[in-house]
Amino acid sequence: MTPNIAGLSLDELSIDTLRLLAVDTVQKANSGHPGAPLGCAPIAYLLFHKLLKHNPANAHWADRDRFVLSNGHASALLYSTLFLSGYNVTVDDLKSFRQWHSRTPGHPERGDTDGVEVTTGPLGQGIAMAVGMAIAEKHLAAVYNRPGFEVVDHHTYALLGDGDLMEGVSHEAASLAGTLGLGKLTFIYDDNLISLDGPTELSYTEDALERFEAYHWHVQRVTDGNDLAAIEAAIEAAKAETGRPSIIAVRTIIGYGSPKAGSNKSHGEALGAADVAATKKFFGFPEDQSFYLPDEAVANWRKAVERGVAFEADWKTRFASYAAANPALAAEFERTQKGELKAGWEKAIPSFAPGKPQATRNAGGAIMNAIAEVVPELFGGAADLTSSTKTIFKPGANFHVDPAGRNVFFGVREFGMTAAVNGIAAHGGLIPFGSTFFVFSDYAKPAIRLASLMQTHSLFVFTHDSVGLGEDGPTHQPIEHLMALRAVPGLTDFRPADANETAAAWRLALERKGPAFFALSRQDLPVIDPAAVDVYGGVSHGAYVLQDAANPRVVLIATGSEVSAAIDAAKLLAAEGIAARVVSFPSWKIFEEQTAEYKASVLPAGVPKLAVEAGATLGWWKYVGLDGDVIGLDRFGASAPGPIVLKELGFSAENVAARARKLVK
Repeated sequence: MTPNIAGLSLDELSIDTLRLLAVDTVQKANSGHPGAPLGCAPIAYLLFHKLLKHNPANAHWADRDRFVLSNGHASALLYSTLFLSGYNVTVDDLKSFRQWHSRTPGHPERGDTDGVEVTTGPLGQGIAMAVGMAIAEKHLAAVYNRPGFEVVDHHTYALLGDGDLMEGVSHEAASLAGTLGLGKLTFIYDDNLISLDGPTELSYTEDALERFEAYHWHVQRVTDGNDLAAIEAAIEAAKAETGRPSIIAVRTIIGYGSPKAGSNKSHGEALGAADVAATKKFFGFPEDQSFYLPDEAVANWRKAVERGVAFEADWKTRFASYAAANPALAAEFERTQKGELKAGWEKAIPSFAPGKPQATRNAGGAIMNAIAEVVPELFGGAADLTSSTKTIFKPGANFHVDPAGRNVFFGVREFGMTAAVNGIAAHGGLIPFGSTFFVFSDYAKPAIRLASLMQTHSLFVFTHDSVGLGEDGPTHQPIEHLMALRAVPGLTDFRPADANETAAAWRLALERKGPAFFALSRQDLPVIDPAAVDVYGGVSHGAYVLQDAANPRVVLIATGSEVSAAIDAAKLLAAEGIAARVVSFPSWKIFEEQTAEYKASVLPAGVPKLAVEAGATLGWWKYVGLDGDVIGLDRFGASAPGPIVLKELGFSAENVAARARKLVK
């Protein structure tokens, strides 16, 4: 059956093909969000067909423009766009939308679908990740580009909705982006006046563009979401504004062309067979045919493949000339793009001699600076706490002042910082980190979860890791945080006992490539003698026997600052003739990767076990068993000097020994 599409321009036919392909994708699944694809199809068409520098034949080309669908519920729009543009997405993939083992899940997921840059759906985070991508581009351009050789020169675009802009993380990220002057960042705002519950006037009445003007953004409005010329002109004007990020509010009609146009009823559920037919009739497409693909429209869309191949070929030619003139820089660029560490880099990691105790946060800062030259891709900063978290390169330039600088001052924006770190990691070429007090990982938790879901090489440095921080009191003393983050699948935890375990943790965090967090102490801790203990070997197994005794009658398990208390308790027990093994347990995640035989060698069956950790006891019973014991915290802390707080809450060597004594038969 031939559709009644006479009189449509090729652009209009291509856009309507995208619209109805997305509608059919949602209808086939009987689940999804058809409204945004119907309204935003012209924007997607302009970007992917004409304005983006991308190569559908190679979704990982280093100098491609990045596109983030922050309103990830509109995934049917993105998947249909990727298919039509020539990415490795098929009609069968669209037909399996939201199904088991599908390559087109309900919200875009990095790694599942060719062309999807980041995992989105939790609103607002795509905005912050796009900011991170633009940060990465600006830094890498400053580091690698040379006069006449711009090998890093691309833009980042994000499509977002009202819900994205309501989320607090969008405010954090947009404020940061304006401060940093990210001139190659463009947001396109689907300004359709509708959210899931109804008209946005129910909950969202501010002038969003005035807010962005206050953030030092370049702002524009397009009054008709179907006006291709106006949208294109606005995007080109945004590209021409190199000193500020840009946002373009495009007034669209949610569910455009459907009987539910302009209504929240088109937002979050399939249109239904009758309304799908009516929508197809509106656009002049066959009402009884699903996944209809006019040949002319597909051929027009697929021009993106030819353009993309030419883009990348031109870049490769320029990069070859760049490499001839700058061989060392080119080699480093290629190495970091592959995510490979420099050979022998670990030799720069310092070893700490026993003697003067030191806080693991201080050791972490020393380690970062020691490896700075051999891991130049390490890049990041803190949420206004560099003096406390010690996460600053010295000497080192401020990224805001010099884009080649590696120190990013994220401001008091823990969520925005963490999501931006994920965007930097997803961009490629850098290993980013963000840092704050451990208790404020609560503010960052949704982005930490996305880092793990995406398996980006995102690192999170948390200091002031327990009630041992002292006088700041319960508001700043983490309790449940370790267990909460240990519960995140795929996230590596590190709570090192001393400076040398901290060094081992940094090495492993860089080697393992996935997301990881450090929980580091404010207070000074005794240093383990590296000549007597294979600390790296121990930490690389997650848990290890730090101090042993012949035929131990009890096993003392501890992490972080409590390891030294366990060692002292073992001495007290030894004086009474009770042999105790001390196990340092810096990483649950890594320990769980070990063989059953190794686990049993560290935690032998039949020997009572006492775990000691200044945090929630939940979870430790897995290792100590119901006949074991846990010294932990199932209450909030207190305001007093750190040593007093620890003693009063049960983390003295004397109390550890007393509790161990009760387990010995």
